[in-house]
Amino acid sequence: MSARDVSATLQSWLAENGVPHTRGKPYHPMTQSKIERWHRTLKDRILLHNDYLPEDLERHIDAFLNHYNTSRYHESLNHLTPYDVLTGQGIAILQKRQRIKEKTTNVRKRLHFQRRAA
Repeated sequence: MSARDVSATLQSWLAENGVPHTRGKPYHPMTQSKIERWHRTLKDRILLHNDYLPEDLERHIDAFLNHYNTSRYHESLNHLTPYDVLTGQGIAILQKRQRIKEKTTNVRKRLHFQRRAA
């Protein structure tokens, strides 16, 4: 597949899924910071292993990508995983967290008032 085909396929997929495609200015840290940080995180993870075979490296990269997208919370996504957002579970998770926070706050308030009354 040529680079032009990959670009066209990506543009088509982004349009179909309502994802805006933005480009950053090359060699400009302010616009490239997120992808540069992602590359650094991947590189740091890869350097933890001594892979002697390409298959071992591929396995470690696949494991990292799986962890990054399904287990690791992202601050820019309200501490959700990309998988949660992609599958539409994000709103339900945030609502559940809010209910837990409200319950905890109410319990703490009640305990505080009980201690003050005693």
